Amino acid sequence: MMNDDVYYNKKRIRGEWSLTLSQDDPHRTGIQFARRARLARVVGLAAMFFPVAEMLVSRFLPGGWWLLLVGWAFIWPHFAWQLSCRAASPHQQEIFNLKTDAIVAGLWIGVMGIYALPAAALVMMVGINMMGSGGCRLFISGVALTALSVLVTLPLVGSAVPFNPGALEWGLTLPILMLYPMLFAWLSHRTAVRLVEHKRRLEMMSTRDGMTGVFNRRHWEMLLRNEFERCRRSHCTATILLIDIDHFKNINDTWGHDAGDKAIVAITRQLQMSVRSGDAIGRFGGDEFAVIMSQTAAESAIAVMSRVHARLETLSLPCAPKEPLRISVGVAPWGPQFVHYREWLKAADVALYKAKNAGRGRTEVAA
Repeated sequence: MMNDDVYYNKKRIRGEWSLTLSQDDPHRTGIQFARRARLARVVGLAAMFFPVAEMLVSRFLPGGWWLLLVGWAFIWPHFAWQLSCRAASPHQQEIFNLKTDAIVAGLWIGVMGIYALPAAALVMMVGINMMGSGGCRLFISGVALTALSVLVTLPLVGSAVPFNPGALEWGLTLPILMLYPMLFAWLSHRTAVRLVEHKRRLEMMSTRDGMTGVFNRRHWEMLLRNEFERCRRSHCTATILLIDIDHFKNINDTWGHDAGDKAIVAITRQLQMSVRSGDAIGRFGGDEFAVIMSQTAAESAIAVMSRVHARLETLSLPCAPKEPLRISVGVAPWGPQFVHYREWLKAADVALYKAKNAGRGRTEVAA
């Protein structure tokens, strides 16, 4: 069970749920995808400026190529980011940007005469980006676009250059070959961490009540079914409790729904303070709660509820100081007479109505 006070803060819970839901929005996830690609593009293209520039110097190419190189290395990453941010589908736009990267990479490979060392660095960058962003299909299309671009560009600027790198070429290119995969691995790790956190939030949304943080009814009944099967196999002891807030409608009608919400949270807090951390508290909706107390006899469960009743005698809500908080409790220990977990639950429900009919503010045990 979660006993952390954070789960009594409705604003925080709703904020987490809102964040989780917003992460499912295609536009938001597309922006996050483009942001990851932006960092890799900014660092990778800025680093590639120097080996490509060295080849331009060695081949005595005109100034227009230099302008194109500066725009590609230092302006295109930010322009591509703006295109993705302003697009109706940022994810699709970023895929288009990656394919553009592949085409331009092939252009520079052709301009350099397929010079092996910088060309290997460019192919490595394109391949990592494509595989990491879209899997094998995007990787194959990226390699095909790069190769096509090389075939178109190479005849326009000359022939291939023999592979004979010097110390300068090694010094400019080798760090890229070593460090860029590490950068992409770090970005992938950050993405994996976010996915794990996202999964945790989704699991919380699927199993927890948004207001109180205790289990919702669907998940609590699944735990009850598991506990029932365990008791039936091992003939062990367990007790369930159904709890209802007395005169809850009167609290809502007199003091407002905010006071009703605070009453629900206050009762939850008292239950969590009283039961063990391994006991499963669930909210059935509205003003009704349920508790599974494993390895607990009915007498022990009644003693726990007696302490809760005693605490509630002295507890009042700041927003409704004159309104007493009372609960009715139905207790049902497991027994071999139950052939289905719903019969066990029905027995607790009958005991709860017995407590209500006997005057409320009390605990009754199933016959």
